[in-house]
Amino acid sequence: MDAAISTDQFLSVMEAHKGIIYKVAGAWCRQEEDRKDLVQEIIIQLWKAFGHYDSSQAQYSTWVYRISLNVAISFYRRETRRRVATDRLETAVLEMVDTGQAKEPDERLQWLQRFIHDLRELDRALILLYLEEKSHQEIAEILGISVTNVATKIGRIKDLLRQQFSRIKT
Repeated sequence: MDAAISTDQFLSVMEAHKGIIYKVAGAWCRQEEDRKDLVQEIIIQLWKAFGHYDSSQAQYSTWVYRISLNVAISFYRRETRRRVATDRLETAVLEMVDTGQAKEPDERLQWLQRFIHDLRELDRALILLYLEEKSHQEIAEILGISVTNVATKIGRIKDLLRQQFSRIKT
C-alpha cells in the first residue's frame, strides 16, 4: 500500500472516529494535560496498528474502541503508579493556580464523571460504551465478553450509580 494513501486513509478514519478517542480519554483522565497525553498515545498506537487492520474482523469503530480502551487502561495503570507519590502536591498546586476561567460542567454530570472514574477498568469501559448507545453485541465484541455478561454488568453498574447518586445532595 502506498504510504500517502495509507496516511490519507488513516486521517480519514481518525476524523470519522475522533469522538471515540476523546470520550475514552475523558473517561480515564481527570486532568486536561493527561487527556491530551492519552489522546496522543492512542493515536500513535492506532497508527502503528493501522497496517494490520482487517475489515473482515471488525468495523473501524470497534477497532478504534478496542485499541483506545487498551491504551487507556495501560496509560491509567502507569499514571496511577506515578501519581501515588505526587497526587497531594499536585492538587495543592492546581488549587493555588486555578483561575476559575474554565466553564464547569453541570454538577450532576460532574458527579457522574467522578462515579464512572472510580469504577473498575472493565466496568468503566463498559459504561462508556453503553453511554455511547452501543448495542450489547457491539460492546461484547469490543470488550471480548459475552452479550449476557454485558447485560448483567450494565445492570449492576446502573444499580451502583443509582446508589451513589442517592447518597449525594444536589
